[in-house]
Amino acid sequence: MISKVSIAKHPIHPMLVPLPIGLWIFSLVCDIIFLTNREPVWSTIAFYSMAGGIIGALLAALPGLLDLLAIPPSPPKRIGLWHLGINLGVVALYLVNFLWRRQLADHWSTGPFALSILAVLLLCVSGWLGGEMVYVHGVAVVPAGGKELKGKLLD
Repeated sequence: MISKVSIAKHPIHPMLVPLPIGLWIFSLVCDIIFLTNREPVWSTIAFYSMAGGIIGALLAALPGLLDLLAIPPSPPKRIGLWHLGINLGVVALYLVNFLWRRQLADHWSTGPFALSILAVLLLCVSGWLGGEMVYVHGVAVVPAGGKELKGKLLD
């Protein structure tokens, strides 16, 4: 299917997802650096990176949802629903993590750190499913030459 939310045939959702992914992984890296040197600035950077990731994820979610709604009932739609569900879980974990850290004086504790690890692992699963939709099922891909294949893509 061709993405319903695109600019010049380039789907918007995959343009936006690197922002939250990068910020959340960077947040975890900052936590690990904090664990090694106990410099408070790293827990603060992790905290704000997490917040930026939440905002970025919400921005990426809308075009992703609109594209998902355009997929007819099919195996790619089921994969997309799992992708959506896991991503919503990841955003919820990071929101809980952010609020928990906001209550801490130094923005760091073992519990939120564990939530970050869990969320990044789930993010990997969700990314795998997103890749499955694109690279195996051709969702949001215009074939080489720009011609649609009957039965494979939507208008």
